[in-house]
Amino acid sequence: MKVEVKNISKTFGNFTALHGIDLEVQSGELLALLGPSGSGKTTLLRIIAGLETPDPSSKGIYFGGEDVTFRSAKDRGVGFVFQHYALFRHMTVFDNVAFGLQIRPSSQRPPKEEIRQRVHKLLELVQLDGLEKRFPSQLSGGQRQRVSLARALAVEPKVLLLDEPFGALDAKVRKELRRWLRHLHQEIHVTSIFVTHDQEEALELADRVVIMNGGKIEQIGTAEEVYESPANPFVFNFLGNVNTFSSQVIDGTAHIGSLSFDTEDKRLNENEAVAFIRPHELQVYRNEPPSSSFKAKVVHLQPIGSVVRIELIREDDDRHQSLEVELTRERYRELNLHKNDVVFLTVNRLHVFPPHDS
Repeated sequence: MKVEVKNISKTFGNFTALHGIDLEVQSGELLALLGPSGSGKTTLLRIIAGLETPDPSSKGIYFGGEDVTFRSAKDRGVGFVFQHYALFRHMTVFDNVAFGLQIRPSSQRPPKEEIRQRVHKLLELVQLDGLEKRFPSQLSGGQRQRVSLARALAVEPKVLLLDEPFGALDAKVRKELRRWLRHLHQEIHVTSIFVTHDQEEALELADRVVIMNGGKIEQIGTAEEVYESPANPFVFNFLGNVNTFSSQVIDGTAHIGSLSFDTEDKRLNENEAVAFIRPHELQVYRNEPPSSSFKAKVVHLQPIGSVVRIELIREDDDRHQSLEVELTRERYRELNLHKNDVVFLTVNRLHVFPPHDS
């Protein structure tokens, strides 16, 4: 089921939560709405679900080309999964999953045996078969969220909507459920939209990512597109750690201290620009390399899993700018770095933006 969002705006009093949003979600796609708190992502999801109404100036919401803007949530054929499960505590797992089917009018309600078979098939799909007689209080957080997802799928929704579905879970369970949800989506292929503020979650799960800020869409693309080719400094800063440098652009070449880089951005035909470099795009050397480099002093070392984060201070900069570098464990051991060591840094890659974009 294709979902189209056309010129959707939403205001709450004097606050504008959404500014004329246009978005297409392809049939069977798993799309992430990613952004900081207050970016408008949950408001947009709730409008798609029919839980909020857009401003009168908006054009509308379309499912499969059909205008559903003024249909109620229950008439849109959506399944909704909330962050905090929203399960009925007095009901068993079976009854929670079956609830949406059992409350249908008698003319639309499947026979009891069909409901039973559908529920058991769903519990098997979400890896909870054998737990149908338990109550929510007898389940872990991850299991409860799977029950919530099975309940949303029981009504065979045209569109599945998830609002920070793993937000209430600890880091390890979140990671396990992310992987599981990706496999599940590959099986069921229902058009799905999920809200998250977790960059890793969005980049790992989604076919495409919609990055939102201040009620507007900053960029739409695959995980690789938005990470490797960010549209602007907001996207660059939001998707992971970044080092920022003041730069001078002369005849299409960006200069950072003694370093220089060619740039093809025609907007940079001006004297000032801002350069962005990811921590893993900086290379560290004990001795001055033949390529262009600058000096920095190590001020902190922080091993984290398979990488080592290093905080340094530039020695060629009067402001003693702080930098962050990420090294593999192997490279860290090879360099044998210690606090207060002076090293040389080279740049593998950088992005340069006009100062008015920053």
